[in-house]
Amino acid sequence: MSELNYKNAGVDIEEGARMVEKIKPHVKRTMRPEVLGGLGGFSSLVAIPEGIKNPILVSGTDGVGTKLKFAFKSKVFDTIGIDLVAMCVNDVIVSGAEPLFFLDYFATGKLSSDVGAEVVKGIADGCVQAGCALVGGETAEMPDFYDAGEFDLAGFSVGVVDKTKIIDGSTIKDGDVILGIPATGVHSNGFSLVRKIVFDKLGLSVNDKIEPLGETVAEAFLKPTRIYVKEVLELTKKFNIKGMIHITGGGFYENIPRILPDGFSAQIDGDFSVLPVFNWLKEKGGLTEREMFTTFNCGTGFMLIVPEDQAEKIIENSDRYYVGKIVKSDNLPRVEITKDHF
Repeated sequence: MSELNYKNAGVDIEEGARMVEKIKPHVKRTMRPEVLGGLGGFSSLVAIPEGIKNPILVSGTDGVGTKLKFAFKSKVFDTIGIDLVAMCVNDVIVSGAEPLFFLDYFATGKLSSDVGAEVVKGIADGCVQAGCALVGGETAEMPDFYDAGEFDLAGFSVGVVDKTKIIDGSTIKDGDVILGIPATGVHSNGFSLVRKIVFDKLGLSVNDKIEPLGETVAEAFLKPTRIYVKEVLELTKKFNIKGMIHITGGGFYENIPRILPDGFSAQIDGDFSVLPVFNWLKEKGGLTEREMFTTFNCGTGFMLIVPEDQAEKIIENSDRYYVGKIVKSDNLPRVEITKDHF
């Protein structure tokens, strides 16, 4: 019988140390001047940026759900971390806050420092896109808890906004316009349904080609979530952004009402197009349009609610587009899609 110790029990501390060394360069490139200290402490210290008179901290946490299954099957691990950051920071900016820092939780049955470093590289890439610092995290090796080659991820972001500049939808009024900002694809929601269609119903593998899309399954569904932080924060400095919506699980029908004051309805009457991947999912899954807009972003990952007289200027020279308008009514559904988009 071999000697009983932590490594034989399934936890390799040396592999964890190797992972820390591999991720240090990635963490370093995310740093902000407000961060005090470096990687390796028991906690992280971050100062409030200068110039904010009434700072309010804004936090967000999320994961990437069963999109991880596509990463496991394809052995592509350097983009899933971008998704993790995106799902958190895109929520934080809805209130007008600037994300300051990010922490991650990576848990696996048997740690591979190479895989872990690839995941953290993606997290660092996402932090660079969002302008926030990766200040720490937790790597947990949990033998017998996860299937071989699999892991779980969670992320945590904290941002800051001046109390006088919080965006909460309270000033939304009749006639305001809803603008959309495109998604890169499915982002990180609805993947339990995607997996049922792709793997169970169609029997595809991650390397199979989806001819109408001109991509493999892995290429189509591992596109990282778009990070809207820098674009949106710049818009808040120039325009009267009254409300913002990150379109995640629940699609249009569940997410838009979260920012609307009582007695207002969102009339989705724009002629915007959905991305081809959603047409393919709808067809192959035999899904209704209602189901599509309840489950997926359908190609619109983020929305802005703005005064009508500013809408055209916000759209100008960008990929942003008209989605709909705000109507004051106690009788209409909170969200009403009045045109066919499939």
